[in-house]
Parts: sequence; C-alpha cells; structure tokens
Amino acid sequence: METKKTVLCGANAYEMKYYFNEQFRNLPESIKEELHILCVLFTEEVGGVFTVAFEDDGNVVLETNADDDDIYYDDISSGLMVAEVRRRRQELFEALSLYYRVFVLKQIPEETELE
Repeated sequence: METKKTVLCGANAYEMKYYFNEQFRNLPESIKEELHILCVLFTEEVGGVFTVAFEDDGNVVLETNADDDDIYYDDISSGLMVAEVRRRRQELFEALSLYYRVFVLKQIPEETELE
C-alpha cells in the first residue's frame, strides 16, 4: 500500500522550474531559500525531477525521477546524490519533520525529541 505524501518543494530540470507548496509559507525565509537552492542544484547536477515531501507520519522523503527517454539521467548517480544530500542536510530534514508534526499534524513533541 502506497503512503500519501505532501510535497514541500521540488525542481524540474526539463521545465527549469522550482515549486514551493504555499501550505508551508510560514517556514522561515532562510529555510525556504535553502530548500530552493538544494532542489535547483540537485536537478542541475543530476537532471530529472527532484522533490522533498512529507509522508503521513511527518517523515521527510527525497525523491528523484526522470522521463523514460532521458538518456542522460543516471539512476545510480541520482540515488547516491540523494543519500549525500540526506546525510549533509540531516539536521534540516529533522527540523522540517518536527515542524510538520507540530504545525500540521498537531502532535506535541516528547521532551526527548527536544533535547
């Protein structure tokens, strides 16, 4: 069974566009700028489409895909790049997950999460 996801932002190398979900317009400008740069640089490096989304439980997922006829897109390189982005920006994604859980899901964080 596929989980429903809420897209936070993404970039499309084919259309050279960036998308930001206005549902999250209350995020700090510095976070929005960091996400914008992250998405655009990812698609410039790898190509295809890159999205940052939330799963139903608030976990942040990074997804990349490409058109079937895109001969320049490399699934292996893109997977490695996703892993690298996740590792380097772990703190950002943990903060976004907490934001989603508190402000969207209305969950009260446990004290252990804040320590």
